[in-house]
Amino acid sequence: MVEQKTIIKRAELLKKVPQSIWALGFVSMFMDISSDFINSLLPIYMSSVLGISVIYIGLIEGIAEALVLMIKIFSGVLSDIIKKRKIFAVMGYGLSACAKLIFPFASSVGVLLSARVIDRLGKGLRDAPRDALLGELAPASIRGLCFGLRQALDNVGAFIGPIIAMITLAIFTHIGHIDHDFRALFWIAVIPAFLSVLLLIIGVKEPKREQNEEEKKEEGSKNVFLDQANNPVTFSFKVLCNFGPRYWLVVAAATVLMFARFSQAFLVLRSTTVGMPFALAPLVIIIMNVVSAISSYYAGYLSDSINRLFFIIAGFIVLVASDIILGYATNPWHLIGGVILWGLHLGLTQGIFDALIVDTTESHVRGSAFGVFNFICGIAIIISNLVAGFMWMHYSPAVTFFVGAGFTVGALVFFVIKLALNHSRLYKK
Repeated sequence: MVEQKTIIKRAELLKKVPQSIWALGFVSMFMDISSDFINSLLPIYMSSVLGISVIYIGLIEGIAEALVLMIKIFSGVLSDIIKKRKIFAVMGYGLSACAKLIFPFASSVGVLLSARVIDRLGKGLRDAPRDALLGELAPASIRGLCFGLRQALDNVGAFIGPIIAMITLAIFTHIGHIDHDFRALFWIAVIPAFLSVLLLIIGVKEPKREQNEEEKKEEGSKNVFLDQANNPVTFSFKVLCNFGPRYWLVVAAATVLMFARFSQAFLVLRSTTVGMPFALAPLVIIIMNVVSAISSYYAGYLSDSINRLFFIIAGFIVLVASDIILGYATNPWHLIGGVILWGLHLGLTQGIFDALIVDTTESHVRGSAFGVFNFICGIAIIISNLVAGFMWMHYSPAVTFFVGAGFTVGALVFFVIKLALNHSRLYKK
């Protein structure tokens, strides 16, 4: 009876989720089908076909992420200035869709890097405005659920893409149309990418600014900055420096976690060192994203009634366990255990961080807040990828994950100390 009531309550809450948020979730899903179709094959293609070393794979990923972080901060700020979010999302998703047209021609490192650069530029352009738009669309009482739902649908796409990749790779190999030449497969990824853009244009409605102002008044205004005419300042260095201690606590937590977490490309590469066949390598991404999709939804749902920081701390702990298992892995079953925990860690943190950014900022500077957040985290991701590539090449794959575990433990200690020092400012739900 209790379980039935819980299911009914959850269904009722899902009915309250605005249509545009559902649409944003499916937009993310279709783009992730496309992106993770390619990403599940790309590390093996780079290493086994193009002969790129692991450290250069890390460098390529680092360059791609560098572009993302540089664009994110500007797109977030610009979306605040012109008071429009959707236009940046459309341009970003459109650019990423166009990049998918280049991958089938990527027969050299230069062409491959160009495709990755354009794809990442699109991601950088869309992410901060999209998250700010979702924050404006989401009712405050179910904000965690809305962000968790979008993240869950994003992860659904992220495991459907590798499933399609694995099936088509097996078919092409069986009929003799492909011999480790994955470029013919990349055409398939073009279809869901452009479906994503079409759905965004048709299905997502940007709320009127008057509605945003009403929501802002209802939620309170603890971090609003006014000019001499008592109008809210969209963005300035003063606003940047004074987002508030709760916001910077969230940024600090995410940053130290990003230092400990490197690209999923290393998970795919790890699968090839423990005896998993090339054709089954996408299974790593599939498993990770299935777990992440389920846990993202439930973490978001529960975070509306439980302190969200609880999920962040749990995410740290799970990542440590994942790194240790992946470090000691000697067969595919060990690897799968570590990948399951990696996916759980993502589910416990990704959507929660987004919800926390909305919780701790005001509507008129939210694009800037997401831009700054992503910029700082992106720097940490670049460093973690380069360190992971260096450790892999100069020591061993196992050492790479053990170092990741060490970073995570250090990050967890840092975060707990930070919470202790700022206990009076601790975010409380």
